[in-house]
Amino acid sequence: MDVYEAVNTRRAVRAFSDEPVPRQILERVLAAATRAPSSGNLQPWHVYVVTGEPLAELKRRATARARAGDAGDEREYPMYPAELTSPYLDRFSAAAAQRYQALGIARDDPDRPQKIATLNAEAFGAPVVLFCYLDRTMGPGQWGDAGMYLQTVMLLLRAEGLHSCPQVMWTMYRTTVSRLVGADDGLVLFCGLSVGFEREGVPRLRTGRADIRETVSFIGT
Repeated sequence: MDVYEAVNTRRAVRAFSDEPVPRQILERVLAAATRAPSSGNLQPWHVYVVTGEPLAELKRRATARARAGDAGDEREYPMYPAELTSPYLDRFSAAAAQRYQALGIARDDPDRPQKIATLNAEAFGAPVVLFCYLDRTMGPGQWGDAGMYLQTVMLLLRAEGLHSCPQVMWTMYRTTVSRLVGADDGLVLFCGLSVGFEREGVPRLRTGRADIRETVSFIGT
């Protein structure tokens, strides 16, 4: 797949089929992704690939917490700034409205948080979830490296005909995840990445993006 096509077709898919993903594809993608940029070549990511019965068990545990209205574990890092202002708040609100509509959840539904948490805990039906951790001694630069690594993984998945959905939501249930994958206390969960083939016959959400004139300044040209 052309790189531009991979970028243009990558999106957060929230409806996966139960078709299994061959292990050799996952290994090929993750081996190629090691070439992602890494300052000082630290390669700070630690990835656990969970499938099959272990993933089913993890989904059961996380879903039980979500359905019980569990507020989740104490945050180890903020998902968003405490006070979002324009234009960031505008973009966030517009994307959220699109997402709720695609999921069939009304914005004024009193059970909205629980429903959204449950869908996330089920990994939207994905047969594979990758959990990306970083050593607690790492700083902002290495968190940036992890983001570039995951973007590389997501683009390579597109080249294999697969889709993905990055889920910071898994940090809400980080103790449940860490117990199952065996991550020690020296690691912090960055996010989960659901992987699989897109389920047919469901609404396809593609959120808008800001015009580059809002985010890019050319100097000297």
